[in-house]
Amino acid sequence: MRQKNWRVVIVGFVLIIIALGFYFFMLSIASTSTDPVALMQTVGTVTGAAVGISLVMVILGLIGKKV
Repeated sequence: MRQKNWRVVIVGFVLIIIALGFYFFMLSIASTSTDPVALMQTVGTVTGAAVGISLVMVILGLIGKKV
């Protein structure tokens, strides 16, 4: 039997919310940047990596550990 690790699942979801909040916050600031395209490419890369790591955390937390 496997026991779900709810702490890891919750932290994964919180990190997804923070990453999306960061993306939309930077989207509102991008218009004042001298190079908004490069800024949003960097922000998109960072947000994608954070969401990817968070999804792995959620999946591994739901799989759980052996008891």
